Amino acid sequence: MAIKSTADKVATIQKGYTLDGPTIELGAAIVDGELHKDAPVRLPLAMMNRHGLVAGATGTGKTVTLHMMAEQLSAAGVPVFLADIKGDLSGLATAAAGSDKLLARTESIGQAWSGKTFPVEFLALGGDGNGIPVRATITSFGPILLSRVMDLNETQESSLQLVFHFADKNNLELIDLKDLRAVIQFLTSAEGKDELEELGGLSKATAGVILRELITLEAQGMEKFFGEPEFDTAELLRTAPDGRGVVSCLELPTLQTKPMLFSTFLMWLLADLFEDLPEAGDLDKPKLVFFLDEAHLLFNGASKAFLDAITTTVRLIRSKGVGIFFVTQTPKDVPADVLGQLANRVQHALRAYTPEDAKALKATVSTFPTSDYDLEETLTTAGIGEAVITVLNEKGAPTPVALTRLRAPESVMGPSTDALISSTVAASALLPKYGTAVDNVSAYEKITGKGAAPTGPAAGTAHQGGPSGSAGQGGGLDPNAIDAEARRIEEEILGRPSSRPAPAPGTPEHGKAPQPRAPRPAQPTDGGGFGGGIGGDLAGALGGGLKSMARSLGTQLGRELLRGVFGTSSSKRRRR
Repeated sequence: MAIKSTADKVATIQKGYTLDGPTIELGAAIVDGELHKDAPVRLPLAMMNRHGLVAGATGTGKTVTLHMMAEQLSAAGVPVFLADIKGDLSGLATAAAGSDKLLARTESIGQAWSGKTFPVEFLALGGDGNGIPVRATITSFGPILLSRVMDLNETQESSLQLVFHFADKNNLELIDLKDLRAVIQFLTSAEGKDELEELGGLSKATAGVILRELITLEAQGMEKFFGEPEFDTAELLRTAPDGRGVVSCLELPTLQTKPMLFSTFLMWLLADLFEDLPEAGDLDKPKLVFFLDEAHLLFNGASKAFLDAITTTVRLIRSKGVGIFFVTQTPKDVPADVLGQLANRVQHALRAYTPEDAKALKATVSTFPTSDYDLEETLTTAGIGEAVITVLNEKGAPTPVALTRLRAPESVMGPSTDALISSTVAASALLPKYGTAVDNVSAYEKITGKGAAPTGPAAGTAHQGGPSGSAGQGGGLDPNAIDAEARRIEEEILGRPSSRPAPAPGTPEHGKAPQPRAPRPAQPTDGGGFGGGIGGDLAGALGGGLKSMARSLGTQLGRELLRGVFGTSSSKRRRR
């Protein structure tokens, strides 16, 4: 094979990165040790949903790279999500000041640089940090992701899925940790043993292990991450009034103490988007680009079910207009099935100080197309702010491998001031919606009988030997609650005005504790236990013509809660 001249190599890069549509400018190529600003390296905006990898050793500039990419995406009207591991990315809200050194660098790569600010929304998990609180309900989070947080083995994970199935089927809303704890405590109690047996694969011993892990989460203060109001992931898709994409920056100040929770929470955000977004096909630009920093935390010790779910999400979410960029140290941190989905590669320098490092280096080189570079040497000698790049061109073919000096961000490469972050959060339109936690009636209240009287299928157990505490509400269902539910079914489901009279003045309203009365004999129901109770009660309340429909509603209310690839429940489906 003939040895190419420097001019030929530069020409190859120039031709490979000559693109027609809008692009993300990455930098200028370095060939044979010389920088060529006439050989720009860029990434087609339309290919950002083909996913990507930003990798490299600590201190080589990965965070600055995603910072620079986020700026250009925002300017192009594409919303961005960033997990701010070190707190540096908050600088997107502050314009950078130029210096002689900075301007010399930007001029050398042909970058017309000027300091700019970008529209940033600061988020914080459960309010743990300075940002809009991001919470998820337990039922939305789902059993697979929760098992990951609780570090359950595969057998225990399968058992937790049965617990969720039981709660879904019986309309027991799992909002926070105490709701899940109440359901498991009921199933392991004397009153719940029949329900436990009906679940089949869930043993009392395994349920006890899950319960202990759940109590450990509460002891670690993780209850604030689960609850309501639940964060609507559609908030990540917003644009500013001037048309720029909003950069949602999730602060993770205590990542070191809760790494599994944080990495899994990020996957919940993606899973919820995946379930809610419609198919979009190939777009001129993505709806959202999602940067997952410290990506290795997602995969360390992950169960097969979790890995399969990640692979499926990455493979399919592309068609919904979402691009995912994994940010980590080496490609080997990402499983092969996921790595195979990442078409755009930005590889910063690697170190080969140990035999394990050398092995990782060879593995990384093997994942790149054939190139004019000695990649083993190039990847160990690349400087800070330089990276080996190959992406997909507009036809979907890989571009030539190019060692690139990367562009400089135009906002501050470091944190914004606390005062600026606080004022941005205080002025956010999301603060009134998510700023204050609420505790609505859910499984805990239904099972223990505390708070407002339950109205779902679980309420039927008050006269059927259901969970402890429910009988103390009067030994049976409130007839006014039954009337209210009957009116709701006629008006909302049948689409006609209710023929049932409104409650007379002075009578207990639906949701208030009923007055004590003599227990009624238990009536046989279709579903038995939790699921059939409300159906039987409504059947009597509505009359013979609607008995079949009411029983069907009673047994199927919870079953309509379909779960996605992670076992998650879409917030959009729950709001219907």
